[in-house]
Amino acid sequence: MLLLVVLVATASWSYGFAQEIPMQSPISITKFQKSARMTCEIQTSKENVDGIVIHWYKQKEGEAPERLLFFSQGKVTTESAFQVNRYMVERISVQKQCVLTIKDVIPDDAATYYCAYWDHYNKVFGSGTKLIVSEKGSSPPANSEILQKKHENQIIYVCLIEKFYPEVIRVTWTDDEKEVTDNVVKGDTWQSTKEDEYSIASWLTVPAENKDKKYYCKYEHEEEKASLPTQDSVKTAPQEEDCGTVFNRDQLMHRTAYLVYIILLLKSSMYYLLILFFIYRMWASTKYQGKKA
Repeated sequence: MLLLVVLVATASWSYGFAQEIPMQSPISITKFQKSARMTCEIQTSKENVDGIVIHWYKQKEGEAPERLLFFSQGKVTTESAFQVNRYMVERISVQKQCVLTIKDVIPDDAATYYCAYWDHYNKVFGSGTKLIVSEKGSSPPANSEILQKKHENQIIYVCLIEKFYPEVIRVTWTDDEKEVTDNVVKGDTWQSTKEDEYSIASWLTVPAENKDKKYYCKYEHEEEKASLPTQDSVKTAPQEEDCGTVFNRDQLMHRTAYLVYIILLLKSSMYYLLILFFIYRMWASTKYQGKKA
């Protein structure tokens, strides 16, 4: 995974300017013994994309990505390690899209698939589509809400999305104009009481003077896309309660406690290393003085 992150990071710049990464949809596909179809939207200013060579990469969990095939001038060239007859690629020039279809999905197909193309001298990778091979179908979130807590001169919004499958989900905050990235914290997904249900939370902190401004928590899941406005769906907590009481979520408290534990462990490790360092300095100094005497 680290290798792909490095590739994406280095391929995101050309002549000093950031490149738009190709957008892939859906973000995940849950299939078993059926066809899986994933779309790559080419983010380029070129009107004609027919001359662009599209590459598709497959990355299994914990492994380096490997090229699956490339599509050029209407012809698909598949790497020797993959079965040619199971992959179909089509280009939709008007919408600047390239569509990959995997036929008769098998367990070995479970991976994240990335499209890529060359922009000047850099290869730009897409956002990725995760293929999950499972007999269990996907399910949208059972509940989604925004919780609000005012703290001193700030307002904290918590977007809580619960009980969905699979765990792949994209959560963003926006205002009426653009995506908001400052003062946003996105938590990891955690498993609910059932093994096949997941939840996630995302925090947005804004100045108290923005209390009348509307923000949106948008999420994209395999089964559902939704946008929650803060002014309409927010639940205000009593001022005397702290955030842990407001959220009243065992999973959130568990993860917070875990993070605090890790921080304390790191701090104690630092203190331990400092003590060892000073003990070593004292021992080395004593040994040096003994030799000198």
